Amino acid sequence: MLNFVHMTSLAHIRKEYRLHALNQEEVSEDAMQQFDRWWQDALKSEIDEVNAMTLATASADGLPAARIVLLKAYHPEGFQFFTNYESFKGKQLLENPRACLVFFWKELERQVRITGLVEKLSEKESNDYFRARPEGSRIGAWASPQSMVIESGEWLIQQVNEIEKRFSDSEIPRPPYWGGYLVRPVTIEFWQGKPNRLHDRLLYTLQGNGKWIIERLAP
Repeated sequence: MLNFVHMTSLAHIRKEYRLHALNQEEVSEDAMQQFDRWWQDALKSEIDEVNAMTLATASADGLPAARIVLLKAYHPEGFQFFTNYESFKGKQLLENPRACLVFFWKELERQVRITGLVEKLSEKESNDYFRARPEGSRIGAWASPQSMVIESGEWLIQQVNEIEKRFSDSEIPRPPYWGGYLVRPVTIEFWQGKPNRLHDRLLYTLQGNGKWIIERLAP
């Protein structure tokens, strides 16, 4: 028998945020520079899986999906991650090349929400990153038909064994269906927890001239 959690018990789960403030007068005028400031703070805080981010996508008919992926690079143009192009998220991005990324660094009581346009990285960029992956991860990229129904875990192990034999005497190349994406941000929101749920929220929106406008949002 299932033990359901009632709303009354969940309502008492709350945390007061008190660590930092987010003042518009002190932030960078450039959203990516501001992200870098917060990223450096997160690194110094030794947060587990600091580069873990929620990636939200939607199909052409509006079906949403979200999952955790790992940020692999960021620069003034945007944010990079890698995956199987034939996975569910890859298919959604093919139909609707837009995405939302969310970082939640609870140790700093901070959240960053990014919306943007998505494009594939060049083959060279994908090849360079793939070669830098551990051997097991490179084998896994070949062995796993990501998001597809498979008959068993044993079947997957068999695929791994076959790939290991196939490339036992040669370098493991990047599968043609695997590579990177770049999310070019259109908006970036920085959220800083504050007491009494009066959180600080600053929204950066990219303009046609490449400049960002900054607006404070109500919590």
